[in-house]
Amino acid sequence: MKAILEHALAVDQPITVPADVLGEWWRGRTDLRVRILESVDIEPLTESLAKLAGEALAAVTGATLVDAIVMASAASRGDVVYSSDIDDLERLRRYFPGVRVLRA
Repeated sequence: MKAILEHALAVDQPITVPADVLGEWWRGRTDLRVRILESVDIEPLTESLAKLAGEALAAVTGATLVDAIVMASAASRGDVVYSSDIDDLERLRRYFPGVRVLRA
C-alpha cells in the first residue's frame, strides 16, 4: 500500500478513504498515521451511500458492512479499490460490476 500511496501522490491522484475504513485502521496517533491521514480524502458516510451499501449486503451473502461501503463508495466515483484482502471485495463485484479490485 505504501508504494500505491506514494505513486498516487506523485501523480497528484486523489485517494478517497471511506470514514468506516478510517475507524478500522486508526488505533491511535503515530507520526506515520498522521502523515497518511493528511494525504487522503476522508469520505463521510452519507445516507445515500449507507443505503447503497445496505442493498449490496442484502444481495451478496456473507458481505460485511465495511466492504460494502468501500465498494459503494468506489462505485459512486468509478474508482478502483486497492486492498491486500480482495476475496470479500471480489464477491461484492457482482453487485458493483464497474468497480475494479486490485491486490495491493
